[in-house]
Amino acid sequence: MLDLTGTPDTLAAGRPGKVGLLELRYARVDGRTELVDRYQKSPLQIMRPLYVDPERPDLPVTYLMSTGGGIVQADRNRIDIDCGPGTALHLTTQAATKVHRMEFDHATQVVNLLAQKGSYVEYLPDPVIPYRDARFYQQTRATVDPTATLLLGETITAGRLARGERHAYRMLFSDLEILRPDSTLLAVDSVRLDPHGPGGVTGPAVFAGHDLMATLYAVSPLAPAERIADALYEALGPAGPAFGVSTLPEDCGAWVRIVGSDPPALHRAMRTAWNAVRRLLIGVPAPDLRKA
Repeated sequence: MLDLTGTPDTLAAGRPGKVGLLELRYARVDGRTELVDRYQKSPLQIMRPLYVDPERPDLPVTYLMSTGGGIVQADRNRIDIDCGPGTALHLTTQAATKVHRMEFDHATQVVNLLAQKGSYVEYLPDPVIPYRDARFYQQTRATVDPTATLLLGETITAGRLARGERHAYRMLFSDLEILRPDSTLLAVDSVRLDPHGPGGVTGPAVFAGHDLMATLYAVSPLAPAERIADALYEALGPAGPAFGVSTLPEDCGAWVRIVGSDPPALHRAMRTAWNAVRRLLIGVPAPDLRKA
């Protein structure tokens, strides 16, 4: 691991533009959810929330953005999102998160998400694409009130598939935790992708020989855990990509993991899963969010 501690020949961690910070706080105001507090530090930023869901005009869509061309060596990003009582919102990224080559250092991104009492939160970022020799660590920590609902997604690709870079990155580590306000853990998902390690990255617990791996968590009191799992299973069906569905501990919800090698097909499968859970929990379909 000595090559991870060398002196970068680019801007080091902590220099201007290398520490991205985004702090967002939402509250319910006059019958709809509004962004009431925002702090952003380059390269992280957002545009104003958009009310583009025809079935839920009270629910804003916020695009998380980066002023750079992706995550590069020695970047340190942190995103803190506070969803107040009774809020309803959708959070996504403007485009895929591209993790560039790193000769000496690594990059990190930490996401802290708080879903307060009675809130309904969707956090569905676009895929993470690790380039050749990338080193990236991501931590997502979601704190969910027992009366709140959270739909949380994550998609990882094997690399720049169009350029033949399959598992050419050095390492891609991800830790996801979903917990209650009293710190009771509901779900822990630790992914350690090291193509050069003894375990490899193509076994049944990870990519299973495919090029993409996606996960959707649905934590909610609005329907029984088994009903959420059934909705996911029925929506994806036997004709879709390879997937597995299970309930979460304490009957707090369900989750699904999908693997495949066709990016458009996997995107459609994730949208199908999102749409099915959304219809079950709040009775409206997923909106068409076009991204340029």
